[in-house]
Amino acid sequence: MPKPPTTAAARPNPRMLAEVAAGLSAPQKELPPKYFYDHRGSELFEEITRLPEYYLTRAERALLEHWMPQLVPALGTRTLVELGAGSAEKSRIILDAMRAAGTADLYVPIDVSAAFLRETADRLRSEYPGLVVTPGVADISEELNVPRGLTSPVLFAFLGSTIGNFHPSAAIRLLARVRGIMWAGDRFLLGADLRKDIRLIEAAYNDAAGITAEFNRNMLRVLNHELGADFDVSAFTHHAFYQREAHRIEMHLVSSRAQTIDIPGIGEVRFARGESIRTEISCKYDIPSLSSLFAAAGLRLESWQTDPEHRFALVVGGPA
Repeated sequence: MPKPPTTAAARPNPRMLAEVAAGLSAPQKELPPKYFYDHRGSELFEEITRLPEYYLTRAERALLEHWMPQLVPALGTRTLVELGAGSAEKSRIILDAMRAAGTADLYVPIDVSAAFLRETADRLRSEYPGLVVTPGVADISEELNVPRGLTSPVLFAFLGSTIGNFHPSAAIRLLARVRGIMWAGDRFLLGADLRKDIRLIEAAYNDAAGITAEFNRNMLRVLNHELGADFDVSAFTHHAFYQREAHRIEMHLVSSRAQTIDIPGIGEVRFARGESIRTEISCKYDIPSLSSLFAAAGLRLESWQTDPEHRFALVVGGPA
């Protein structure tokens, strides 16, 4: 079957080229999940959050609605900095609590997709007159791109259980990076998916509508567009399963046939039939493992809330 034509980016990002080269040459081919997120990928993820199988967003939203009206006034939060903000749908719950308390001064959404972030910022400026919205485009695995001179106290939020996409050492580095710019009165709010019935977890990543599968394959479209690769997207299938020993979901793209992919600047990449690219991990936690994660990053876990079914947790920490 002939492969579809692709259009390479005018100047491929050298970091992306290096990461893709390293990941596709590893014994288990692996790519960072940040490459899901062009504009279409961001839209697909928003669709995933509304799926009946995807309990995470509903559970987290209910926790935010219950807790933020009490937590935000108690903290005196004047600035919200959100890592991986996306559409900022859940951020509005925190912003509403800040507005009700009369402390909604500044919102700093940080995300890797510049176009999607720009749309989000424009909507929020319209919805919250008087709120200063200062977006920052950044790959949070490498940098935070937080502006100087934030109005304190600051609440740093990392929602959606996105922390689970990081290997433990990388998660600690990210949290330590946040800790490094926190002052004594600042706090860190983390959303984390909890360990529970494996069937419930696996169903969330294998939805009946196939939206997660489409989201997974979107990574190949991003590589085709950004690097001029010639992946035949239809020749890869979605596979997600729970890895018990590591307490995590793994998402893979599995090659349905033997094939060779050409990526300018990298060369030929061969796939055997059944060989996969690991595109995402999603670690699941309990309170002891979250406490250890915070401590390793120089944070102290201070309080937490879980939903009634103990599927999801919001945890708050401060500088240790």
